[in-house]
Amino acid sequence: MQTRPEPLKTPPAGSWTTYKRLLKYVKPFWFAFSLAVFGNIIYAAASTGMAAAMEYVITAIENPSDQNRMLLTGLIVGVFAFRGVGTFFSQYFISYVGRNVINALRNDVFDRLMSLPSRYYDENASGRLVSKLTFNVEQVADAATNAVTITLREGLTILGLLGFMLYTNWKLTLIFLTAGPVIGLVVNYASKRFRRISKRIQGSMGDITHVASESITGYRVVRTFGGEDYERERFREVSARNLKQSLKMASTQAISVPVIQVLVAFAIAALVWTMLAPEIRGEMSTGQLIAFITAATTMAKPIRQVTSVHAKIQKGVAAAFDVFETMDEKPEEDPGSYKPQRVKGDITFDQVSFRYRDQLDNVLEGITIDIPAGQSVALVGRSGSGKSTMVSLLPRFYEYTGGAIRIDDHELKEFSLQSLRAQIALVNQNVVLFNDTIAANIAYGSLRDCSREEIMEAAEKAHALEFINRMPEGLDTMIGDNGVMLSGGQRQRLAIARAILKDAPILILDEATSALDTESERHIQEALETVMQGRTTLVIAHRLSTIEKADRILVMDNGRIVESGSHGELLAAGGAYAQLHQIQFSEHA
Repeated sequence: MQTRPEPLKTPPAGSWTTYKRLLKYVKPFWFAFSLAVFGNIIYAAASTGMAAAMEYVITAIENPSDQNRMLLTGLIVGVFAFRGVGTFFSQYFISYVGRNVINALRNDVFDRLMSLPSRYYDENASGRLVSKLTFNVEQVADAATNAVTITLREGLTILGLLGFMLYTNWKLTLIFLTAGPVIGLVVNYASKRFRRISKRIQGSMGDITHVASESITGYRVVRTFGGEDYERERFREVSARNLKQSLKMASTQAISVPVIQVLVAFAIAALVWTMLAPEIRGEMSTGQLIAFITAATTMAKPIRQVTSVHAKIQKGVAAAFDVFETMDEKPEEDPGSYKPQRVKGDITFDQVSFRYRDQLDNVLEGITIDIPAGQSVALVGRSGSGKSTMVSLLPRFYEYTGGAIRIDDHELKEFSLQSLRAQIALVNQNVVLFNDTIAANIAYGSLRDCSREEIMEAAEKAHALEFINRMPEGLDTMIGDNGVMLSGGQRQRLAIARAILKDAPILILDEATSALDTESERHIQEALETVMQGRTTLVIAHRLSTIEKADRILVMDNGRIVESGSHGELLAAGGAYAQLHQIQFSEHA
């Protein structure tokens, strides 16, 4: 049960492809994005104006007239007010765009998760998928909001200051720019490292969510079997892995920023040293010199900001790559166009075989059987004999790898998935309920428009009313996460009520009475016999006493049907079924 990190796919070295894909999400909000850019231009112009204003400050100090005093104070207030307007426009509208992008991205990921085949869920832990929807998408949000704001605002400020410096003295500006290529190399190295570490951090966050969700949902097993220390150790291990990667990220960021600052300081020092030479200074006044130095030193902060924001951008790129990876997974194949209102329920398995992906041996082999509409067929056999797999092929949770399955002489692939599944009601051994009311759990999904009377009738047939009426708010009682407020038998009866309400022509009961006590089972058995009338029913049961009245019983072993017949016929044959019955009869006795 040890959690091991999944092998991580490395994002492509060039992140422009991912950026372009993210930009498609920005496109619908182009007007708000334009306002954010406009705000950043105002901010950059104000910052450049502050450096340029130093010349007038020096002039006002040297000539302290009333006019200069008014001009200077007005200039200071005006520049800061101008920058304030720019700050508001840039921050609010880029946040507006970013949050809308995240909302759209999160919805798209969830939509894709709802359409992915069962195989994908078999191969990916639920905790990691939840982490993609929450942590990873938020990383994209950071890159699409704060990072873009800082990059635009500080980048435009750098361009504005450079423009002013070139206008004032192009020779000095070129000397200052000699540090540019070295800064670029540092930023490039840091970017690649940020992206690589970010991918590992996202993987470790998936592990944290996975371990935490397993421990929380399985808390009863954990406490019963004394697993608290083991779970604590497991959680500390994945948390420590996340801490290690986060510290690597922090150290890279902490080293890269001062290195770039020192390079900028060297460039400014070279600038000051050079500008004292008369041939370079030329005819620049003292005010122009001060303004030029102010512009150069002012540039240090935006350069630091732009380089430090690379960590956020690379986190966003790695997160976006991971999110898009899920969105690029192929959804369930749904080529069928046949959409009957209601099928009769004739089912044919014709030499059906099946194996899970990456497995060499077939789980099912040569399954051939005709089930006329309205007949009840029970599947019995040892665990792992293929019973649940066989019934999972009917709603196409898995695609059979050989042979054909037909309903009313139409192969399953001819049906649209929605139409096919509309014909089937399913009650699993592991009942899934939602943190909602009893009524909402019975009338779930496509059944939500059913009337209150229909819900009550289904609950009554499933013998669920007897406990529902004892609930404080009856059908409107909230039942907690996965029906935690109910007993196993009560949860099972709600699932049966849901199947009864659906009124589908094909009914699958996979250990439907497994969680019931003897008294409840007797009531439910009567209810099931009623609801099975006129429906094609496939029943999986370990307790043979529950399926003695089935029209036909199939005995399965190693993925094959080894016996077929009624209860009496199979007992008389003295084969595998008779042995199973004898064992259970002896145990019961």
